[in-house]
Amino acid sequence: MRGGRATFDRDGAAYPSGLYDTAQVAEPVEHLEDVGEAELERCRRDGFLPVSRALSPETVRDAVAGLEDLARPNSPADVQYEAWAETLLDTLTPGQRLDVTRKFMSFTAHESRLTAIANDPGILEVVARLLGGAPRMFQDMALLKPPGGGREKPWHQDNAFFHLVPGTPIVGVWVALDAATEDNGCMRVIRGSHRDGPVRHVHLRDLQICDGNVPIDRGVAVPLPPGGLMFFDGLLQHGTPSNDTTTRRRALQFHYTVDEVTSTSAEEYAAVFGMADGDEC
Repeated sequence: MRGGRATFDRDGAAYPSGLYDTAQVAEPVEHLEDVGEAELERCRRDGFLPVSRALSPETVRDAVAGLEDLARPNSPADVQYEAWAETLLDTLTPGQRLDVTRKFMSFTAHESRLTAIANDPGILEVVARLLGGAPRMFQDMALLKPPGGGREKPWHQDNAFFHLVPGTPIVGVWVALDAATEDNGCMRVIRGSHRDGPVRHVHLRDLQICDGNVPIDRGVAVPLPPGGLMFFDGLLQHGTPSNDTTTRRRALQFHYTVDEVTSTSAEEYAAVFGMADGDEC
């Protein structure tokens, strides 16, 4: 079996104070079975819908065990480690490696416990109703914020990372494997921002929206317990602050659409998201 790529995250820097301070906290739906037409309409209006008890504790434990197995040397998944762990990596066990990992990608072909979540019937039913057709997953990720060193993910729209034909319908699902709190880096979103359309992105601390262009006054924090999740539109503006606590904040993220995704040209992408070499805020 071919191994995945192992890289180290070189992005990240200090960010402005107050960039993730939000006056509002999201009100979650309790269970997937509670997502009816009113909740779907809320998601279409706000661009996101949190569900607090979507997965069982057993499923969450299995998912964490699956990530630990993927954290071994020569992992079949693509793994990105925090840059500050580079000199430590060879001395760590798989369990310890998980606490210096920033991201896993392309793992569902290798880890059945995580594939089962991506294909969970209850999750897919909601995604299908939001997309208006049978969902097809085209990206799988695990996003980790290790304790005391998990860095920020600046404000962005996920569609800016995909280089797809404009108008491609995309629904993301973000699944908490630990308690995601306002202190350790839970999701922050700008309510209704998907309806503003694509916005200009530049590469500063990461590919991101310029800090001064984020309408923080519409910001909402989305804390979730383990097993909670959030459905969200691919154009929703969102980000997460760094984790400077002693707690873990590990999550899975999947993106779905209804058809085969088609890449767009560099010119069309730049026309939509406004990124060009040398762009600055």
